[in-house]
Amino acid sequence: MSTFKLTYKPFGESAILIEWPQKISIAILDDIRNFSFKIQHSNIKYILEINFVYSSLLVMYKSKKINYFDFKKELQFIYNENLIIKNNLKTTIWEIPVCYDIGFGMDLPFLSLQNKISIEEIISIHSSNYYTVYGIGFLPGFLYLGGLSKKLYLKRRETPRLEVPKGAVAIGGKQTGIYPGISPGGWHIIGKTPISIFNINNKKPCFVIPGDKIKFNPISKEEFDQIKSEKEVKLKKVD
Repeated sequence: MSTFKLTYKPFGESAILIEWPQKISIAILDDIRNFSFKIQHSNIKYILEINFVYSSLLVMYKSKKINYFDFKKELQFIYNENLIIKNNLKTTIWEIPVCYDIGFGMDLPFLSLQNKISIEEIISIHSSNYYTVYGIGFLPGFLYLGGLSKKLYLKRRETPRLEVPKGAVAIGGKQTGIYPGISPGGWHIIGKTPISIFNINNKKPCFVIPGDKIKFNPISKEEFDQIKSEKEVKLKKVD
């Protein structure tokens, strides 16, 4: 049975963009995950890829096999189908080590000054929350994390950096996230993780999926170097 009123739009020549109410919501995320699961386990043979973030779901399909209007009707039928599958959706809580050393967290002093909060409190607040993964993009493995404390909200930099280091943990607006590789970026960097979030050589390049949760664990510079030197790092799951 449907839960939300959705909008369907053509996205290029071979994709449909499906949108929920434009807000960050666990209920919306769960509904999107359920819909995605139902689509993947339907008998549709011409789907190429499914991706979602926050309040939208993108379904790419073989446009030579079916037209937009017929495919849209199929998706609407699947969404409204009375199929209960929530128990099939698993949530994993990942513990990610982060070094908040000032050498890594270059924007900690700025955040402290702007929000009138000590660096120690920033670290304490940031590492005490459980963050929900609402989507993955704009880079492969870039996690959009919801659940940031209002005390740490900070508008993105007016001038983005041309190069943000791999593993940088940062804050942008009401979100926090991890840069999976070296890239330009406008978020405020507050730390760094020695863990590779995305590795194209792995069978599963990104071990995190939307719906999972992230818990940051503060570590020292020495612990960072130790983890970085290990050939194989075993990721911790929080029970």
